[in-house]
Amino acid sequence: MTAINFKREIHDTFDHAIERATKALAAEGFGILTRIDMHSKIKEKTGKEIIPTVILGACNPNLAYEAYTANSDVASLLPCNAVIREFAPGKVSVEFAKPTGMMKIMGDAKLVALAAEADARIERALTQV
Repeated sequence: MTAINFKREIHDTFDHAIERATKALAAEGFGILTRIDMHSKIKEKTGKEIIPTVILGACNPNLAYEAYTANSDVASLLPCNAVIREFAPGKVSVEFAKPTGMMKIMGDAKLVALAAEADARIERALTQV
């Protein structure tokens, strides 16, 4: 874990890791709003290759509502990102943004306190991946 994310490495296929992460987040009330296949976009736009990397934009609507009504500038930091990257065949890194780390950027103690609930949910989800 760093100041900005919760992270673990798993032994699985890339596609199955994405499915597992999506299900684990859903069990904690987070839906996936966006999916960016970063490796495909980098290849398309630059012709360069990176390891398979997918960014999922995850959102818990109730927690997002609480944060937004506390300080609407938080919208710039939503949704929470989940990053899945295959760094070797059968070895995948799963990284979930740490909401309190993101909210500290805002300098708003109330947002950091609200984000603690999201941290707990996201950290639980990661243990289920």
